[in-house]
Amino acid sequence: MPDTDRAGRVPLLIDCDTGIDDSLALLYACAAPEAEIVAVTCVAGNVDARQVAENTRAVLELAGRGDVEVALGREIPLVRDLVTTPETHGPHGVGWAELPPPSAPLSSRHAADLIVEEARRRPGEITLVTLGPLTNVALAALRAPDLPLLLRRLVIMGGSYRSPGNTAPTTEWNASVDPDAIRVVFRAFGAPDIVAERERAGLPPRPMALGLDVTERAKLLPEHVALLAEAAGCPGAESAARVRSDAVPPPGDPILRFVADALRFYMEFHSRYDGFYGAFIHDPLALAAAIDPSLVRTEALPVDVELGGTLTAGETVTDWRRVWGRPANVDVAVDADADEFLRRFIERVGRLARSRTGRAGVGER
Repeated sequence: MPDTDRAGRVPLLIDCDTGIDDSLALLYACAAPEAEIVAVTCVAGNVDARQVAENTRAVLELAGRGDVEVALGREIPLVRDLVTTPETHGPHGVGWAELPPPSAPLSSRHAADLIVEEARRRPGEITLVTLGPLTNVALAALRAPDLPLLLRRLVIMGGSYRSPGNTAPTTEWNASVDPDAIRVVFRAFGAPDIVAERERAGLPPRPMALGLDVTERAKLLPEHVALLAEAAGCPGAESAARVRSDAVPPPGDPILRFVADALRFYMEFHSRYDGFYGAFIHDPLALAAAIDPSLVRTEALPVDVELGGTLTAGETVTDWRRVWGRPANVDVAVDADADEFLRRFIERVGRLARSRTGRAGVGER
């Protein structure tokens, strides 16, 4: 069940590198009735951090949440050179979609400071969900060693725990961009004394990580886009065609048009490299699990991160057989209810799109 506060909602800090699936996660957060978005922090990854901040504010304004504080964080990884991925998310991070420049200013706070300050303001309440490299979270933990004791929960989209990677043969993108940062986070939040103290406080003891093993089960196809359009009160066939061809006129709904144009780029990428016309929507699944952890099943495991390998830097090395003899430091997701997640995504984002246009939904005319 969700980790709700006194008002019955889950307070969320979202740290992201807003590309296509991050954008969908932000829309889901805006649409989820259980979610309270405390703030969004921006990190370099899919695109550079300044573009991330631009995309984040534009997507939030598209969803009617221009009031959410958006803070820029560190613009390069802790140790390594920054690598971005325009081939996956497009030159600006949102595929073929175009958004008006955001009107809301950036926060005056640095992302790492914001994370620490908000966690201290509401100790034991906030869930921090990371959808990009963990640079900002590592900085926050280094600046405030008590951070792991202040958060309600840490949920990470990152790593590949028992499946091939999507960046190198054994590495996932977010972990590979800043492997030094994810190691800092795993060691800070999964230290035995921290785990024990969180257990005594009645908090989830370890960070929860969703790797490719699980997030690739959240596969969005054109027929899902059609269902999303129907949930928004628009013709479903038109939106399904939109993600296959730019010759089809865009749907009249701004959120649907954005989703379809962003996803078309993403689906074309997966068609070239993964053999299907659709998209793995990693980040929305992680966001949904941060709101409602019952969507996933986890196993407590010892995990470390390879930093020095010439072929494996960024690999999340997982001791499935417990040969290390180390205590578990990460709750690794091993299964997810992808069907229920996709049902919620379609219903909720469709409802958000409908509310932004005042259009009646299916069965409401």
